Amino acid sequence: MNALIPSDGYRAYLDIVYQQNTGNALDVYVPAQKPSRAVVVFFYGGSWESGRREDYRFAAEALTAQGYSVVVPDYRKYPEVVFPTFVEDAAAAVAWVHLHIAEYGGDPGRIFVAGHSAGAHITALLVLDPKYLKTQGMSPMDLRGMIGLAGPYDFLPLQTARLNAIFPGDRLQFLAQPVNVLQAPNPPVQLLVGLKDKTVLPRNSESLAQRIKKTGGRVELRYFMDYGHIDMVLRLARPFRGDGSLVQAIGDFIDRQ
Repeated sequence: MNALIPSDGYRAYLDIVYQQNTGNALDVYVPAQKPSRAVVVFFYGGSWESGRREDYRFAAEALTAQGYSVVVPDYRKYPEVVFPTFVEDAAAAVAWVHLHIAEYGGDPGRIFVAGHSAGAHITALLVLDPKYLKTQGMSPMDLRGMIGLAGPYDFLPLQTARLNAIFPGDRLQFLAQPVNVLQAPNPPVQLLVGLKDKTVLPRNSESLAQRIKKTGGRVELRYFMDYGHIDMVLRLARPFRGDGSLVQAIGDFIDRQ
């Protein structure tokens, strides 16, 4: 994928360790010209057990082309860890961005978190359950917004032995559902859904949107008629972008906040 992505238009700062005790690292991408000071921290998916930050340069390129700085962190995954450790890693990554992104031209007051699939689940917990960022001396309201692409937010009962291993026990399974742990106030949320997604059903986003509205939060639910689960991240890549509606939706949301 990355071989098809332009290498110009942005500057990349790679392999920055954000968590000394684990060696977790992140990559920072900065627009080469006329950057906005808005920052997007992008968490990739992979069923909480796979994925590498270096494989998501295409997502960073899509957003740096819109003028935003982008940070792509790694986080520990199953079987090395189980829930909630990967969310705690993500909170540490966001805290690093808050402390250091000004060094790269970004505004720590204009940080957005975004993610696809399992990454969207992680970002939802960061902005809806304050305990994760609280451990880093932050609040969800320190963030400007959340963008979730094809995220699982309401996925009980668990359907496989692997998921039961990643989320062990009834209590943790309950706490792993963003719909169950939402505490206001929260920053604005954008939920992007492919109507042909058979992996993470659209009802996950619909259920979360309803809960956010009930608590008085701001949420935008947007459907993409012909997109499946992988399309909801693949359409960020320049060769597969089509009419660009997915990238445009994200940019419009960021610019409104």
